[in-house]
Amino acid sequence: MKARVTVMLKSGVLDPQGEAIRHALGALGFTGVEGVRQGKVIELELGTTDRASAETEVKAMCEKLLANTVIESYRVEIA
Repeated sequence: MKARVTVMLKSGVLDPQGEAIRHALGALGFTGVEGVRQGKVIELELGTTDRASAETEVKAMCEKLLANTVIESYRVEIA
């Protein structure tokens, strides 16, 4: 079973990397981009076949290691 975790800065938290990307896109001629939020995607290969326990386990991983829940939010997808 696979899990995909998407981690993004919470809204209201300054995103300097996103701002740098927005600025670079403008310099390359891509006008109309008013905002960019940069995040990360983590893909996990899990040894379980139980979807509910996999989701519970991955959420625990996020809370303990994969995301800084003070400033980041995360989304878990199980496939």
